[in-house]
Amino acid sequence: MDRASVRESLRSQLWPIPLAAVVVALVLGQALPSLDRQLDDYMPAPVSGLLFDGGPEAARSFLETIASSTITVTSLTFSLTVVTLQLASSQFSPRLLRTFTRDRFVHNTLALFLATFVFSLTVLRSIRVETSAGAAFVPEVAVTTAFALTIASVIGLVLFLAHLARQIRVETMLRDVHRETDETLDRVFPEHGLKSPESSSPGPHTVLLLGAPSSGFLTRIDRTALITAAVRFEAFVCIDVAPGASLVAGMPVARLWSVNKTPLDDERSAGLEQKVSGALRTGFERTSTQDPSFGLQQLLDVTDKALSPGVNDPTTAVHAISHISAILSSLAGRQTGPMTLRDEDGTVRALLALPSFAELLELVMDQLITYAFGDPRTASRTVNLLSEIATSAAHTNALHLHWGALDVQLRRARTAIEASALDATIRKHLTHQLTDMTSTTWPTRP
Repeated sequence: MDRASVRESLRSQLWPIPLAAVVVALVLGQALPSLDRQLDDYMPAPVSGLLFDGGPEAARSFLETIASSTITVTSLTFSLTVVTLQLASSQFSPRLLRTFTRDRFVHNTLALFLATFVFSLTVLRSIRVETSAGAAFVPEVAVTTAFALTIASVIGLVLFLAHLARQIRVETMLRDVHRETDETLDRVFPEHGLKSPESSSPGPHTVLLLGAPSSGFLTRIDRTALITAAVRFEAFVCIDVAPGASLVAGMPVARLWSVNKTPLDDERSAGLEQKVSGALRTGFERTSTQDPSFGLQQLLDVTDKALSPGVNDPTTAVHAISHISAILSSLAGRQTGPMTLRDEDGTVRALLALPSFAELLELVMDQLITYAFGDPRTASRTVNLLSEIATSAAHTNALHLHWGALDVQLRRARTAIEASALDATIRKHLTHQLTDMTSTTWPTRP
């Protein structure tokens, strides 16, 4: 697993930061009492006056109270987090769970509580009462530090409750998905401006089909590894599946062929297959690392769930469609679709299958046509979505490239309105909205 995959995996897990905090607290719990012993006779009076000044029994009772309280609060925090995850999964979409497990505020709050608990227990071991074997010892600095961590934990609990109340709002979840999708689009389609797509075709030699290394979702393609493998074996690599695709082990996912006069022999083929397979990362769930359609699918899931009879929340659906419109509008002026990879000399070495703007628009409209035209508000918002995308495309001089895809969806929307079970007055209003949009928003047709 490469560094980017490890980083993405750690970001989506709840345990790494709390575990690191526990380790740090354990080390500090051992180190501070030793520091206390060394500084005991050299502590300035003003500083000493701020430290814990009780005896061994008081220190023990104090730390025991802190430890028992913080572990109780930690249990409460975990319980609230689990309830929030269940709510998000059942009310909105199971795919939204990643937005919570990636939440740094939750990670840091749990880390603070667990660190306070472990630190208090560790310091508790160093307290000694006076016996014939030795004098009493109270690690004043360590006990005072435990007190400071407790105050921080109380403040953290209050902030966590406020943060949780904000995070479970659907508007916050939609905003987070939108933001994450924008970051993905910047990584996958970084270039603004449109150009003619590049293509490559195999030479006269035999094309080698590469099967999926394992079953699961294609989460990431290591582009550097692909270029390195293609240069080393003098081959061209064509990846026929995009990140986010569901793979079945052994099923063809790529084509490989030689770019020189020598066909791929068994040795070159085996080496090339191994390197290319190693560049394809699979996982048990989709991620947003290189998958431009994942964020749109999350927003569509929220839309579909909100329009279901069990939820019946068209307002949420309208808000989700607004985020979808903003994402597609920003994508209208970018170069999408298959992408070529070049080596240091500028030679094309690989071709990646990435979704085009028309495919992403179709993904969105397929579900909106199916579900959104049973409610007047979401139907009207879907019509506005097409208008906003067309306006954005016109501003970036890309309307002539996307007109065909937009016109198809426009006709589908008109058909959906006519076939809907809405009141005749509502259907007439939506039809007029479509007509006005095509005559004003799209005044110039290519």
